Amino acid sequence: MKFNFDKVIDRKNTFAIKYDLAAARKKPANAIALWVADMDFSTAPCVKKALVEHAERGIFGYSRLDARYYNALKNWFKARHNFELQDDWVVSAPGVVFAITAAIHAFTKEGDGVLIQKPVYYPFFNMINALGRRVVNSPLVYKDGGYKIDFDGFEKIIKKEKPKIFLLCSPHNPGGRVWTREELLRLSEICLANNVLVVSDEIHCDITFGGHKHTVWATLSKKAADNCVVCTSPSKTFNLAGLQFSNIIIPNKKLRAAFKSEIDKTGYDEPNLMGIAAATAAYSDGAKWFDQAKDYIWKNIQFAKKYLEEHCPKIRAVEPQGTYLLWLDFSAFKELSDKEISDRILNKAKVWLDDGRMFGSEGKKFQRINCATPRSILQEALKRICAEFN
Repeated sequence: MKFNFDKVIDRKNTFAIKYDLAAARKKPANAIALWVADMDFSTAPCVKKALVEHAERGIFGYSRLDARYYNALKNWFKARHNFELQDDWVVSAPGVVFAITAAIHAFTKEGDGVLIQKPVYYPFFNMINALGRRVVNSPLVYKDGGYKIDFDGFEKIIKKEKPKIFLLCSPHNPGGRVWTREELLRLSEICLANNVLVVSDEIHCDITFGGHKHTVWATLSKKAADNCVVCTSPSKTFNLAGLQFSNIIIPNKKLRAAFKSEIDKTGYDEPNLMGIAAATAAYSDGAKWFDQAKDYIWKNIQFAKKYLEEHCPKIRAVEPQGTYLLWLDFSAFKELSDKEISDRILNKAKVWLDDGRMFGSEGKKFQRINCATPRSILQEALKRICAEFN
């Protein structure tokens, strides 16, 4: 079966923050919204079927995971990532950001350092600051149109600042790097040698391109598995973010107990019924839909790169190895400030993107665009942007 990702679906007035927050955030009502990281595609038919069946039953009581779910999850991760996980390693949470917050609570105290690598998904440092912990930054190196890890700098800042946790973004948002196994092993060795717990955000783990393979942190070694909290969710893979469902994988029994204790303090207990139903169907029967969606997104990314090269080559696209997010480099416009660049895009071109500064000062002169949208929408957005920067 071939799925239609060119279909434009009107999401306005559907409670979608991507579209219905424009007025509240003082954005132009007619701006093309390509900022927040969800897809504009209808999800897999098997997911819709499962949700309809539960809706028609009409009972939305307390729910729990069962063997059907665990088997679907395990089969997916074994087939896609050669990762053999166990049922009792999985802790449910409403979302990855919720889980990262719980991990910071569980494994640090106020004043402790939490290490990140900017530019990075902005809730990382927002949460650290909000919880009274210290942001410790080992910035990534932007070189030759892509990002690399400064391993020497990473180790030096750990020894100096002594962070308790390292928050890893893998694959990397917004830069699109899929870290190699060798890179992750080196990070693991440094963290293990310095007693730093790794909390690995792997929400984009399934979305990789061009032969790049995601490595689940827990597969690096037995020691690495015993020193990690791996945060995953079907939300990016199958466009299920609004169902508030994620899988937090913690092989270490002691760490898992401490994490679960922190989750219990929030009052969260049974996972969302519709989240369970959707995820079970997606992991069981959604592979063909996802593979076609990923192929379409990759073609969108290549389309965007080619379009910019032909119509506005001063805007350089950092080709992602993973995620459906494209990181655009506007540094060639030296005469324009970041504010002026964002103002042109939003208020003149009428395209709503994420300003790179949201991801840290290392994101200056960058913009993030979401390519998980029908190509006609992406083309119109790029057309408007290029018209303003020529």
